[in-house]
Amino acid sequence: MTEQERTGGCQCGAVRFRIHGKLGRPSICHCRMCQKQFGSFFSALVTVPPEGLEWTRGEPSYFQSSVNIDRGFCPHCGTPLTYRHPNGIELAIGAFDDRSDLAPQIQVNYAYRLPWVETIFDQPVFEDPDFDRQQEQIISFQHPDHDTEIWPEKGLHL
Repeated sequence: MTEQERTGGCQCGAVRFRIHGKLGRPSICHCRMCQKQFGSFFSALVTVPPEGLEWTRGEPSYFQSSVNIDRGFCPHCGTPLTYRHPNGIELAIGAFDDRSDLAPQIQVNYAYRLPWVETIFDQPVFEDPDFDRQQEQIISFQHPDHDTEIWPEKGLHL
């Protein structure tokens, strides 16, 4: 991982972060707690430097999922953000503004994976020829993938 400064945040923009320093190894976790936290097949996380995490707008709320682990999320939109454990804190890869070099390098709790997770990308691909036109009709309230001075924008209410 590079030592560049990185930014990211939740879907609505109420919680934003900045990372200073080198990130750890990106991973995916197949445990049931991670599946439930992300509402998905697995979680995708990367370890952040202990003193390198700065919350630049808002902060996550936390749910203690076990004796020594809690999981952070945006209190406004519910975006999963953190996995905090005795050895440090990990952030959801999907919450980073630039995720292009954060491909998972290891899988953990592999024995708990869903039996079909290894074949999901073997399925047929549906290409919607009308996708671009449909997207033009959507009015998105999602925060952009970069820091903004003010959020929400005028007229939006969290």
